Order: sequence, then structure tokens, then C-alpha cells
Amino acid sequence: MKSFLAKKDQVEQKWLLVDAEGAILGRMAARIAPILMGKTKPIYTPHVDTGDYVVVVNAEKIKLTGRKAETKEYDYYTHFPGGHKYVSFADMMEKKPERVIELAVRRMMPKNKLAVAMMKKLKVYRGPEHENQAQKPEKIELF
Repeated sequence: MKSFLAKKDQVEQKWLLVDAEGAILGRMAARIAPILMGKTKPIYTPHVDTGDYVVVVNAEKIKLTGRKAETKEYDYYTHFPGGHKYVSFADMMEKKPERVIELAVRRMMPKNKLAVAMMKKLKVYRGPEHENQAQKPEKIELF
């Protein structure tokens, strides 16, 4: 019996809508990452992008458990001497709540070039409105 390997033109990608209101960040990201990779489909092939598009709304209404909201920090490097910078979770949620979800999902994806293409299928919006009405995303419940 031969193994089935999906080809790029054989993959049918759907648009899914996730409401992040009241969702716990890590649990939500752990359910979105396999959808973007295509692991929820029977035609999953590791070297082909078989995942669906995911639209996340209400990014500003996510939650963290425990004291993580007070202690969590995001770091980055400016590539200048002494350029290691830190941003607290509260500041990040105030300025860019979309980035918090993108980082959580990105860190659960494979560490390769295909993950860059998979991440382009994640659309995150701060409030309940989104720009992807034309694609008619179907609402799914992750929790």
C-alpha cells in the first residue's frame, strides 16, 4: 500500500473564525497552531502547507491564568550594543494585543521556512470587526 502525500494544488483551504473573548492565551494558541499546520485534516503532509486560514477577533479580551499577567515579559534585541529590551504583558496588550496572539501561535509552530507561509494565514484583529467578510469564514468553537 502506498502512502498518500498531498500536493499543493490538491489542498482545499477553508476560512475559520475564532472569537478570543474570555479565552486563555496558551490554550487558544495550542488549538490554532495545528489548524494552521493542517494537522486536523486527514490529508496532512509535513512538507506541504495543508492548513486552513484562521481569523481571530477580540484579541484585546484574552486572559492569562495565575500571576502571568503581572510577571510575563516579551524581549527583543535592537542589534545595537546594550539593545536587549523588555516589554511587559500589560504594555503589549495596551499597544498591540494582536501581536500577543501572533507570538503565542508562532512559538508553537515548526521552526522552519514553511512556518512563515503558515503564519501568513493567521489574521488577528483587536475588536469584533474584521476585514475578511468576503471570504465568509465559518465560526468555530475551540473551547
